[in-house]
Amino acid sequence: MKLRYEEVSLHLKHTFRLHGGSKDRVKVLIAYLEHEGLIGLGEADPSKYYGETPESVKKVWDKIDFSNHQDPFLYETIYNDLKTQFPDDHAALAGIDIAMLDWMAKYRHLPLYQFLGLHKEAIPVTSFTIGHAPKQELIKKVKEAEPFHILKIKLGTDFDQDIIESVRQLTDKPIRVDANEGWTREEALEKIQWLSDKNVQFVEQPLKKEDIEGNAWLKERVSLPLFADESARTVEDVFKIKDAFDGVVIKLVKAGGIQNAVEMTRLAHKYKLKTLLSCFLETSIAISAAAHISPLFDYADLDGHLLVSDDPFEGLTLENGKVMVSDKPGLGIERRNDR
Repeated sequence: MKLRYEEVSLHLKHTFRLHGGSKDRVKVLIAYLEHEGLIGLGEADPSKYYGETPESVKKVWDKIDFSNHQDPFLYETIYNDLKTQFPDDHAALAGIDIAMLDWMAKYRHLPLYQFLGLHKEAIPVTSFTIGHAPKQELIKKVKEAEPFHILKIKLGTDFDQDIIESVRQLTDKPIRVDANEGWTREEALEKIQWLSDKNVQFVEQPLKKEDIEGNAWLKERVSLPLFADESARTVEDVFKIKDAFDGVVIKLVKAGGIQNAVEMTRLAHKYKLKTLLSCFLETSIAISAAAHISPLFDYADLDGHLLVSDDPFEGLTLENGKVMVSDKPGLGIERRNDR
């Protein structure tokens, strides 16, 4: 197996604002894993929040030696070996994990969901994310989200109530709220109680990721389900937060790839927690990988590729509020002719 990669800059359609910062573009790494004339595609979307950068991903990928692993179908052995060598480099691991699975499914002439024994009819409806914005920009974003059945609204500001009231003046669609650790305990209690009659499905990460005890306190006092995002990066974290939350937000890059993400959702379901398969700002490669396994999850938030203006890849469609994969082998993703 041979690995090569490229760095890609993605520019956002709108400035993406959330509690803790804003961005107009992101850098991702695309992996090309070649073996026997086939190429498996993977993607790493490193997050500074988790201590990863494009440079850290490159360093890991430059160190990977596949000389002792020339059979991609030894997938689990190869992946576990890489986890041992690079335990904290989840983005880098995710990119290789996705590329290996894309290669294997292509070799078997099967779309990835079939290769994994799943049915794409069970893909959940996705939400569409709207970050912090001035009122006129917020109105524009809500109108752009017309094809979607569910909205995800970023909160964690001093004007959270104004944001929700502005959205509710435009639509009565179900909302998922993401505070991104932006509230104190008392503030979260007050705001979630206020949100309880606003057709909100659940609230993501209301408190700081370390405040598991605080979230347990909050869970006892509110009626809306609470989902752990920043508090749950690993399989071990699912066990730690199981009594403090009602659900878990799982992302391929955050988890370290498909294998870990599947393990996390199975463990979460064992503890009667709901699971949301989410994403970062990504190309169609990473979103497709997530969409292929999304039938294993209760909810989906797979809109990252739709928030950028220059995704160099294609192969996904939006059908009745769902991000749908193709029936082509592997991920079903190809480079656009104009990129």
